[in-house]
Amino acid sequence: MPKSFNFTAPPFDSLAPRERERVRATLDIGYYRGGETILDVHESPAHLYILIKGSVRQIVGDETVASYGKDDYFDMRSMVAGDSGSRFVAGEEVLAYLLPKEVVKELISGNAQFGALLFSDISEKLNALAERGGRRELQSLLTARVSQAFVRQAHRVSGDTPVTEVVRLLVSRKTSCVLVEDGERLGIFTTTDLQKAALSDQEFSRLQVRNCASFGLITVGIHDFVFDALVTMIRRGVHRLVVLDGDDIHGILEQLDLMSFLTNHSHIISLQIEQAENVESLEAVSPQIQRLISILDGGGVKVELISRLAQELNRQIFAKVWQLVAPPALQDGSCLLVMGSEGRGEQVLRTDQDNALLIADGYRSTDAEAACIRFNQVLERFGYPECPGNIMVRNPLWRQSESDFRQTLRHWVHEPSAESQMNLAIFMDAVAVAGDGEILERTRAYLLSLVNDHQGFLAHFARAIDSFEEPGHWWSRVRHLVGDDDEMIDLKKQGIFPIVHGVRALALESALPQVSTAERLEALTQRQILDRQMVETLIQALHYLMGLKLKFGLRSITVKQAPGNAIRLDELTSVERDILKDCLQQVKRFKTLLRHHFRLDAF
Repeated sequence: MPKSFNFTAPPFDSLAPRERERVRATLDIGYYRGGETILDVHESPAHLYILIKGSVRQIVGDETVASYGKDDYFDMRSMVAGDSGSRFVAGEEVLAYLLPKEVVKELISGNAQFGALLFSDISEKLNALAERGGRRELQSLLTARVSQAFVRQAHRVSGDTPVTEVVRLLVSRKTSCVLVEDGERLGIFTTTDLQKAALSDQEFSRLQVRNCASFGLITVGIHDFVFDALVTMIRRGVHRLVVLDGDDIHGILEQLDLMSFLTNHSHIISLQIEQAENVESLEAVSPQIQRLISILDGGGVKVELISRLAQELNRQIFAKVWQLVAPPALQDGSCLLVMGSEGRGEQVLRTDQDNALLIADGYRSTDAEAACIRFNQVLERFGYPECPGNIMVRNPLWRQSESDFRQTLRHWVHEPSAESQMNLAIFMDAVAVAGDGEILERTRAYLLSLVNDHQGFLAHFARAIDSFEEPGHWWSRVRHLVGDDDEMIDLKKQGIFPIVHGVRALALESALPQVSTAERLEALTQRQILDRQMVETLIQALHYLMGLKLKFGLRSITVKQAPGNAIRLDELTSVERDILKDCLQQVKRFKTLLRHHFRLDAF
C-alpha cells in the first residue's frame, strides 16, 4: 500500500521499522466530498483517519469544536469509547488514510510511546515527548567535540621554580595545575602533587617544582569527542588532560569542567561570572546563557529545568553587575529585587527588565540614583531590554526606602487602579538577588497583612484573568486550531497569563510566601484550595506553553528577530496542536473556577 505515508509526523515517528511495515500493509485511502459526513454521532469508527488533503470539522450539536488539517488524525476517543460523540464533516474535498481499528489497537499495546501520543491525557503525551527529547540529548553529548567544552588557559613555570611560588600562582589564577618546563621535558604540577610535596622532608621555599611534577603528559586533541576525553580520564585515572591543537598546547581540560559540559556547562558560566573583574569581562559571559539555553532545548531538556537554570545564572549576572556599579555601603544597606517572570523563574529567554531597589531606612547617602541608572544601562548593554513601563531601579517609584515603599503599597491596595494592581502583581513575584533579603521579607509580610480578608480588593485583583478577552470571544477561534497560514495565537495572553495570575490571586488570598507558579500550586493543594489533579494539569499546561514559547523564541533569534509571545499555528505538528488545545481547555476550566471562587460575575 502507500509508500508515501508520512512517518516523520508524530505519533507515527515513534514506530519501529516492523511496525511501520505493518501500517503500510494495512492502510487504505478514503475520498470524501465537501460537506460529506465522514463519521456520524453514535457511529462506531472502523478506522483511524489520517488526513492527506483538505480539512475536517468536528461538530457537537450545532457547534464546531475542533478542526483538522494535513497530517492530523481522528477519532481516537470514539475508537476507545465504541461510538462517536461528535460528527466529523469534510469542510472541503478530503483525502485520508484509513488505518484499521485492529491495527491501531495492536500498535498501542505494543508501543507505549505511540499509545501515549495517540490517546492519552496531557501528562502522558508530554512524558512521551520528553522521552524522545532525552534520546536527542544523549546523542548530542556523544557527538560534541572538545573544542565546544570549556578549556582552561595553561600556565607555565620553569622546573627550578620553588613550590611556594607555584602555590601563589595557583591561588592567584584560581587554577589547579601548571605546566612545568624542564629543559626538553614538559610536565604538570597539580594540587595532588602539592599534597605529595607536603609529605616530603624539604621546605617548600627550597623545594623545586621539577622534583614534584609528573612528566609524560596525557593529552587529547581539540577536535576529539568529549566522550573520548572522558573515557581517557577514567582509563588513566587522571582529573585533567592537556589539550593539543596539532602540536601546540591549547589549554587544560579539567574533569569538573568536562562533567559540567556533559550536564550543559552551567558550572562554567557560573565560574566565569564569579571571576569577572569588570563590566567588559562580564559582558563576554552574558551571551553564553542564551547559547546554553539553545543547547539544552535542542537536547530535549525539560523547559522547567531550563528556566530554573536560566533564572539562577541571570540572578548571578544581576548580582555581579550590582556589585560592580554600586558602592559597598549601598550594597549592604539595600535589597536589589528582580520581579515578574524573572522573579518566578519562568522566563527563559531574556526579556524586559523588571527590577527594584528597597533601601534600608537608615541609609542616607545620595549615590543610589547614579548606581541604579548605571545598573539598568549595563543590563541593556548585555541584551536585557529596558522595561516599556519603566519598572526599573532608575525609576524613583521602584527605588524607595522600606518605609516609603510600604506607604506606596498601602496606596495601591486602598486606592486600586489598573496600573496599581499591575504593579502589585509584579511585586508579588519579587525575589532578592543582592543585599539584605530581610528587607524584602518584611515588606512582603506587610503587603500580605494589608490584603488579609480584603475580599473586595482580592476580587478586583483576580479580575485581571479576563484582561485579554477579545470581541468575538477568542476561544471560538483558537479551539479550531487548523493551522491556517495567517492564524496566530498569543501564548502569554491566552494561556500563560491566566494561569500565572489566577494562581497569584489565590496565593495572595492565602498569604503564601512562595513565588514560582508551580510552588504556589503545590502549596494551594496542601491547603486543599485546589485538588491534586487540577494542580498537576495546570503545571503541565504551563510548562508546555513555556516550551512552545521557547521553541518559537529561539527560532526568531536565529533569523535575527526579537522573540515574542505569538506563534503561527501552521508551524505546529498535529501532536503539538492537539496538546495545545488540551492546555487551552484546562485554562478555560481554571478561569471558570476562579470566577466562581472570587465571585467575579458580581462585578
